[in-house]
Amino acid sequence: MSDISTSVDAGDSEHEKSAPADRATSGPFDDNEAGAIKPSVDLGSLRIEPRRGMLLRLEVDKTKDRVVAVTLESYGSTLQLQPFAAPRSSGLWHGIRAQIEAQIKTQGGTVTQVDGPFGPELKAVVPVQAEGKYGTRAVRFVGIDGPRWFLRAVIGGDAATDDGAAEAMYSIIHSVVVVRGDTPMPPRDLLPLRVPPASGDAETQGAG
Repeated sequence: MSDISTSVDAGDSEHEKSAPADRATSGPFDDNEAGAIKPSVDLGSLRIEPRRGMLLRLEVDKTKDRVVAVTLESYGSTLQLQPFAAPRSSGLWHGIRAQIEAQIKTQGGTVTQVDGPFGPELKAVVPVQAEGKYGTRAVRFVGIDGPRWFLRAVIGGDAATDDGAAEAMYSIIHSVVVVRGDTPMPPRDLLPLRVPPASGDAETQGAG
């Protein structure tokens, strides 16, 4: 599950939206819901609130020279964020979650669905390969359906298994603003991300 996708395949079935009832007031926010502008890092379709001790890394598909994900690192935990276009009236997370679960099991990993602050999420242990060695990695998969967008979050590091550390990652997700824009896009396509105008504090990492 280490590959970074630029689209999500949830099949053709329509599902209800999966998000907290108070999402519009507690986040993650749509650009139209964000209210007063707070200090934030402008990444195009995402705005991220800077926090003490947090490192922002952009993951780039070098073959297409395109930012495909934003990863935040904070005190031993990581949070990868990807925003996607979504239908106006239906959601993507229920279908995507089932697909992720099936893929992890096919790869020989283990996965459990639990109730998190944003609704159902997946706690998983996935097989990984690094420097020719095989091992496993614990991760949490979180999804939130917003108005015409879907936000996927992958939590790793300490927060994958430590509920206290996970709370800090959930707090970051709550503060995220998704800028859908008016450009028509097929559902499940990655919304455009970009290097922030003042990128001196951001690191970039190739993703392919």
